[in-house]
This record gives sequence, C-alpha cells and structure tokens, in this order.
Amino acid sequence: MALLSSRSDVVVRNAKLSDAANLVGIFQSSWRNTYAGLIPHDSLESIVRRRDIGWWRAQIRSGEMILVTEAGGTLAGYATAGFARSKGHHQGEIYELYLAPIYQGLGLGEHLFEGCRYRLDERRLNGLIVWSLTENLNAVDFYERRGGRRVARATERFGRTKLDKLALGWS
Repeated sequence: MALLSSRSDVVVRNAKLSDAANLVGIFQSSWRNTYAGLIPHDSLESIVRRRDIGWWRAQIRSGEMILVTEAGGTLAGYATAGFARSKGHHQGEIYELYLAPIYQGLGLGEHLFEGCRYRLDERRLNGLIVWSLTENLNAVDFYERRGGRRVARATERFGRTKLDKLALGWS
C-alpha cells in the first residue's frame, strides 16, 4: 500500500529514491533547527554530514520503513519506524519524525505519526514507543498530546556531553 493518508493538500506515502535529495535538506534543516543549543555543535554537524544523499538512497533501497508527507505536492517531512530497539512491552518504534521548519505546527506531523501507527499495526506490532531528548519540549509535548505516556528514561552521549532522553509509550 503506497498511499497511507490523504486529504486534498496532504499525502503520506512511502519514500521513493527520487525523494533522497529532498530528504537531505529536510533532515539538515529540521535537525539544525531542533537541536542547535541542545546537542553540542560539533556532534550535531557530524550527524548532519553523515546523512548525505547516498545514505538516504541506501536506506530507501534497504526497505526500511521511511514515510514522507507532501503538502501541496512538496515534500515537507519524513518519519522512520520499525521494530522497537529496546526490550519491553512495546514492539513498534517510531525512530524519527521530522518536518522542515516551515511546515512545523501545521498538523502535518500528526499525519506522519498516524501513518507510522497504521504501518506498525499492519505488521501486527503491539505497543509503540518513541524516544526524545528530554529538553526537546516541542517533541515531548507533541507525543503527549497524542496520548503517549512517559515510560522510561535514559541518557545518550554526544561527544563528551550526556543528554537525558525520555521514552513515551502507547499500549
């Protein structure tokens, strides 16, 4: 099933190889916008540089679950999801969900979120978990407004800096 969600101006679908160049730009702008001042600059730039067009093409070719959303025919964001990386009650995980900064706050993230839930349900994965840096208040609020409950805490290292992260879960 290629088309996951649609209204007249918004489409959620599987990523295609032809999306790779746009995904580079969305990744770079959304990560710099979201994490500047949270993740140390050198670590953030290293992460951004690794996600070049070749990386995105390889991920799309591999069959990883990468969904994109289009607004008015323009690629606006992406999400990645699959089996939960941690053991526990949640079998599915949304690894990433990002929109280009100019598309944030317009409801497109909800379309991507629901598209991921639909695809994970298709795979019969019970429960859903999402990890977010604790200081990424916009993301934590986004997931809590969709019914996510705080279920775990951990830390992640970026260079010499350790940052707290929070898991939100749905049964």
